Amino acid sequence: MPDTKQHVWNPWHGCRKISPGCRNCYVFRIDHQHGRNPEAIGRTASFALPVLRRRDGRYRIPPGERLFTCLSSDFFLEEADAWRDEAWALIRMRSDLRFFLVTKRIDRFTVALPPDWGEGWPHVTVATTVEDQPRADSRLPVFSVLPIRHKVIFCEPLLGPLDLSPHLKGLRPHSVVVGGESGPGARPCHYDHVLAIRDQCLRAGVGFSFRQTGAVFVKDGRTYRLPRPLQGSQARKAAIDTAPAPDTGPL
Repeated sequence: MPDTKQHVWNPWHGCRKISPGCRNCYVFRIDHQHGRNPEAIGRTASFALPVLRRRDGRYRIPPGERLFTCLSSDFFLEEADAWRDEAWALIRMRSDLRFFLVTKRIDRFTVALPPDWGEGWPHVTVATTVEDQPRADSRLPVFSVLPIRHKVIFCEPLLGPLDLSPHLKGLRPHSVVVGGESGPGARPCHYDHVLAIRDQCLRAGVGFSFRQTGAVFVKDGRTYRLPRPLQGSQARKAAIDTAPAPDTGPL
């Protein structure tokens, strides 16, 4: 991984499940473990994190670093509409940082989009998740026409065979990232499905990264159950990436 430091910025917390990839959501699991309601959506105490300063006036997060945004929610969640203008304003102010947004609600991308967004701010990358074929076929046509400079497709958790070929040529994302599902009740990630997506990316001239195996990994007819610390390292050992892994956030 590059040396640039990574940070997580959760301006709000809480979400609602909207598709099969949400079934084993880690936010819901962690909230339930702590007796919290994961569907109680609210601003967090770290809302202003990007612009917080030290006593000497310097930003707490120095220029050039990365902020993975809304990992405990969805940036385009309906219940966050009232706060998104302010969040966009903070992102605009810190054009010296690199923001990474991942969403399952790409159809809501243009809700309250900043007036100066144009073809996209150069310091913002947007990724949409497509965990199965219905999600790919509904989300990627929307994603393809949106004014975003840096686009990434997340096939995570990968829940079955996935044909991205009809979408890759017109979309031309920076890369496609594939990963299995982690945590209790994880559904299997099949290596054959991972390789098939890699081949589609090679044919389309799109970068590919295998991010993690997931907790239940099926390869050559054998099922492997992997603890969390090994899921990323085993994916890297496969050595099937066709481009450097993009900035996709902590495993």
